[in-house]
Amino acid sequence: MYEVKQTIAGRDIILQTGVMARQANGAVVLRCGETVLLATATMSKTPRPDADFFPLTVEFVEKYYAVGKFAGGYIKREARPSKNATLMSRLIDRPLRPCFPKGFYHDVQIIVTLLSMDDGFPIDHLAIIAASAALAVSNIPCNALIGAALVGDVAGSLTVNPTVEAMSDSSLHMVIAGTKDAVLMIESGANEVSEERIIDAIECGHDGIKASIDLQQALVNQVSPTKYVLPEPADHGDLNQKITDFLGTRIADNLKSGNKHVIEQFLLDCEESVMAAFSIADDDDHNAVVAQVFQGIKKSQIRQSIIEQKIRPDGRKTTDIRDITIALDVLPAVHGSSLFTRGETQSLGIVTLGTDGDEQNSDVFGEQVSESFYFHYNFPPFSVGECGFLRTGRRELGHGELAQRALAPMIPSRETFPYVIRLVSEILESNGSSSMASVCSGSLCLMASGVPIKAPVSGIAMGLLMDDAGNYTILSDIQGLEDHYGDMDFKVAGTADGITALQLDIKIEGLSRDILVDALAQAKEGRHHILNKMNQVLAAPRATLTDRAPKVETIYIKPDKVGMLIGPGGKQIRKIEEDTKAVVYVVDGDKGEVSIAGKNGDIIAHARRIILELLKDVEKGEVYNGRVVKIMNFGAFVELLPGKEALLHISKIAEERVNKVEDYFRVGDPVKVKVLEIDRQGRVNVTRVLD
Repeated sequence: MYEVKQTIAGRDIILQTGVMARQANGAVVLRCGETVLLATATMSKTPRPDADFFPLTVEFVEKYYAVGKFAGGYIKREARPSKNATLMSRLIDRPLRPCFPKGFYHDVQIIVTLLSMDDGFPIDHLAIIAASAALAVSNIPCNALIGAALVGDVAGSLTVNPTVEAMSDSSLHMVIAGTKDAVLMIESGANEVSEERIIDAIECGHDGIKASIDLQQALVNQVSPTKYVLPEPADHGDLNQKITDFLGTRIADNLKSGNKHVIEQFLLDCEESVMAAFSIADDDDHNAVVAQVFQGIKKSQIRQSIIEQKIRPDGRKTTDIRDITIALDVLPAVHGSSLFTRGETQSLGIVTLGTDGDEQNSDVFGEQVSESFYFHYNFPPFSVGECGFLRTGRRELGHGELAQRALAPMIPSRETFPYVIRLVSEILESNGSSSMASVCSGSLCLMASGVPIKAPVSGIAMGLLMDDAGNYTILSDIQGLEDHYGDMDFKVAGTADGITALQLDIKIEGLSRDILVDALAQAKEGRHHILNKMNQVLAAPRATLTDRAPKVETIYIKPDKVGMLIGPGGKQIRKIEEDTKAVVYVVDGDKGEVSIAGKNGDIIAHARRIILELLKDVEKGEVYNGRVVKIMNFGAFVELLPGKEALLHISKIAEERVNKVEDYFRVGDPVKVKVLEIDRQGRVNVTRVLD
């Protein structure tokens, strides 16, 4: 067994290998407080045949036993990954993927399993460190150690790896990962934080990254793993030169004015002409090399064309934003809608307003979490002109989470706006940054529906191209081709006053502070341009909600009356709903908070009146207009208030002697009574009031 230990941001982190999962290519146990993570890295023995991509899979696995819980439902075992586990898998994958060597086509699988959970401290950054360490001690080739850190801005102070409690009051939640020299990944939510503060937070987090890399390096020094050596790539220099000469400047000359489909067809025609000129009949191996060489030349020429000429495939300058069109209220039957189109990317935003029972409930590390604002992102295959399955995968969950994070700080509190809010973005066209288009459509349809958000939010995706000499070009509002062949995907969302969400993925090493500063400044200019376009259509939330939205009112009752409102098995609350057509929901029993929703104010008022009457205490000496609900031989039971009955004894029915109660009352008859007594057991006795 090998073990290293280091104190990082005031907490001891221990890495161990040779203890568990010893048949994996690499396995590391990370311990921090009561958190225990097992990270394993395995590699196939042979490369995937004919692969032209790196087949990496990353899984984060939650175990209920890690927090001392049972799985819910009939089958008491873990099932498919939760949303949280899926997002964690993406978070681990993103900084690791760029660090594998080019031409490496072995299947690699990284699994990080949560064995024990310390609920006082976040684990996002720990999972990345564990995965990197498992790769580091294995024989799997990887070009760098990856460190990670969590950064919060607590009470005006930037803090590395703070506690869960401290993060609850933080205006910034940033997970940052990278090498000792460069940042590779950022995932951040913020509450209108300035660009300057974001840069400071990144630099603060990078110090934490370096410390976690030192810890991994100490473990590697003990293990001294022997890495798999890739075969030397074949030299296709002559073929490369011949194809380059054949193409000439055709690619650079024709990437200036076409739309997505025109450019795709042009590049396909180029490939077909190259294959026709250089392929050899019945020589599949040679033809595969021709196709591979062409792809490399195509990528290089597209990149150089943008870097040198500063002209992009659709003719824009580096800072230009594509044309934007906006339409509101495009769906008449919904609570709010907007259609946001930027170039060839189009998002249809829809908002639905609901009541407390419509909250999104989910498990996060074994704890039930309820969301009253949630965002669903859908990416159907027709949006890119393809056929395929309709599914909710990692892309959909990740993009939806990013858009939700961007808008969440602007959502009003439940005290001021007692609605559950569901936002949906239907991507109808896609050619770059559909997640940021979703932020824009979401902000617009929230305001169109009358949700009093604090400020409108816009988003933009930035790109980067850098040559071997370090010359770089930053691109605003990147499209698909620029994302595919570029070196950076940098998404920034925010209001006019600051950033609310940020996501960065880098495919190369060497993202300097200067590049970050330039990218954020250019992104700010682009965000404000888009925001101005949005404000020209709708600059503030509408004053009223649509008539189709439910009306919601919150009332507070005595906490000890909650059980009376609900009734045995929910009988009483269901009866109120049946009688009034309202939806009654106990939000917080300890506070006595009750939500009433209905189609109009009359329904809510009716339900409120019944609830207050039901919970009203019967008082001695008060007169009530009651109703006979049961007749016995010794008297009649009278309902004074909903759910409140009293005994009208046979001797209190009339001044004369009464022999049979049935001679005076039938069930359902009205009767006016006065409360004589309420005994210690709460039983009420009344006398009849004769007018």
